[in-house]
Amino acid sequence: MKAPPGPFQPGFFRSPIRGPWLTGVLGLILLVLTSIVALTGFLSHMAYSPNLPGNAIVPADKDFPLILGWPASPTYLYAVTQGLHTNVGLMVIPFLLAKLWSVIPRLFVWPPATSPAQAVERLSIALLVSSSVFQLATGVANAQYWYPFKFNFVVAHYYGAIVFVASLAIHVIIKLPVVFQARRDREWMKPIREDLDEPTISRRGVIAFAGAGALTLLLGNAGQSLGGPLRKTALFAPRRDSGFPVNKTAKAAGITADMTGPDYQLVLRLGDRVTAFTREDLLALPQHTARLPIACVEGWTTTQEWTGVRLSELAKRAGAPNAQQVLVQSLQKAGVLRRASLGRDQIAADDALLALKVNGADLSLDHGYPARIIVPALPGVHNTKWVAEMTFQA
Repeated sequence: MKAPPGPFQPGFFRSPIRGPWLTGVLGLILLVLTSIVALTGFLSHMAYSPNLPGNAIVPADKDFPLILGWPASPTYLYAVTQGLHTNVGLMVIPFLLAKLWSVIPRLFVWPPATSPAQAVERLSIALLVSSSVFQLATGVANAQYWYPFKFNFVVAHYYGAIVFVASLAIHVIIKLPVVFQARRDREWMKPIREDLDEPTISRRGVIAFAGAGALTLLLGNAGQSLGGPLRKTALFAPRRDSGFPVNKTAKAAGITADMTGPDYQLVLRLGDRVTAFTREDLLALPQHTARLPIACVEGWTTTQEWTGVRLSELAKRAGAPNAQQVLVQSLQKAGVLRRASLGRDQIAADDALLALKVNGADLSLDHGYPARIIVPALPGVHNTKWVAEMTFQA
């Protein structure tokens, strides 16, 4: 079968530095980096506690028994895992581009497959390339708060990760015998000793160039994950000038001054038992102050000093001193009513608060006035703002 014209023709790609050695080194680097990204991504999914009421993003998760509870300590657990996810994910981009450049002749092999085994290999490569590009492109778009696509980012990113991990596993299993054979024959050392015919850049130069790109992306974004004064160094972050970012304003959520005014009441429920507190009632309860971070899925972290009522105290007031979980509902009216559930360890954590103040001042409306949830190590999206009701289960 005659090969089509263009890149399918032998000799179309002429760079002498392409080959198994360069592809293998880049592949090893990518394996390490993508393993970190995949692991922290699935940990982020676990941090949402999707088996609790109101938390499931992927519908099947609410009935999935193997998802463990997310701990409330150490305080910076989610900030670290999600910071690694976003920043290492950015570092993957230059190495992936270099790897695709190194193997591009193989993508245009003709005929595409000469046996069923090779067809499986080629299919796994197609899935691996397409899923990795999809994951990185949508991940960067989400970090920039740019959503040109019409699908739910979190759901698509989750399923894309499953496709990526499965195709990567198939690819690694298929290539392991080749790697071991090359090591036995010491062929992996040959490119170090070989002289190339007029290369424009060395193999090591390609790796160094990709590494410099990865370092640039890391330095341009890591400041928003580290927070504090370093936030201003995050040149690629969309909100580097804000020490206390706001993902959703009160206006966007449909929160008005009337909803949070003198008639506001926090309702605690336990079965048929209902207890209501005004904001003044909440301020009269024992107050606790803690310095805690908020870490968001987009990769930013901010640490503030919060003051409010411990969730364990509210559980007692509701009649559930050993509460197993609580469903927190917001005043939010725009779109779907915002709600999220917290587990037993999160309720019982010493620094888990219904926050009424931040940095010694009343919460602003955009930051959740009159009351919001703050729990150590919890994803920012579950630190519910404008809390209206808390339904406990004993």
